[in-house]
Amino acid sequence: MISYSQNLWIFFALLFGIIIVPGMDMFFVMASALAGGLSRCLAATFGIMLGGVFHTIFGAFFVGAIATLAPQLFTAILLAGAAYMAWIGYTLLNSAITVSTIGSAPMRGLGPTFVQGFVTCVLNPKAYVFVLAVYPNFIQPRFGPLWVQALMMGLLTIVTQFVIYGGLGVTAAKARAFLTGSPKVTIAIGRACGGIFIAVAALTIWHAVFA
Repeated sequence: MISYSQNLWIFFALLFGIIIVPGMDMFFVMASALAGGLSRCLAATFGIMLGGVFHTIFGAFFVGAIATLAPQLFTAILLAGAAYMAWIGYTLLNSAITVSTIGSAPMRGLGPTFVQGFVTCVLNPKAYVFVLAVYPNFIQPRFGPLWVQALMMGLLTIVTQFVIYGGLGVTAAKARAFLTGSPKVTIAIGRACGGIFIAVAALTIWHAVFA
């Protein structure tokens, strides 16, 4: 049976994989950076980080509710989550994710940019599916208080978002040129992340059935 530290490392691998693959959050940060420079980039990044906090709280409440009201459903939820992660992995392995063009974000102040970053993250439907599929696998009563585990996962989420999105935003011009001029690299990143998702799905199935 895996330890809590191993559990966090596996979660971080999945989190890193889902954040590093180009998507709407990344596009918004880079577009904001290209349109308004470093200040707009950071405003967008901090807004998305707040959205990450929201998703973490949502996931913690979901797991807490299941643990309290229907703990017998955990095995079914783990298996459903594993199936979804395997589907993500299969999709990434067979995809060709590239960044063609990133349009400029309309000019707005730092406050509206921050709010738009938060809204962009919160309204991303894939984030909710990810939370519902993944969080029950990593927030477990045997690891201690659920709120402490949620806090650790939340910290990992916002730090990872800041490093990836903030780093790409600060070097937006070079990052954009690299991503658009290196489609093989972005495809390789997506497929490597797909392999990670499939491996974790297999581990989750083993845990749900045998552990």
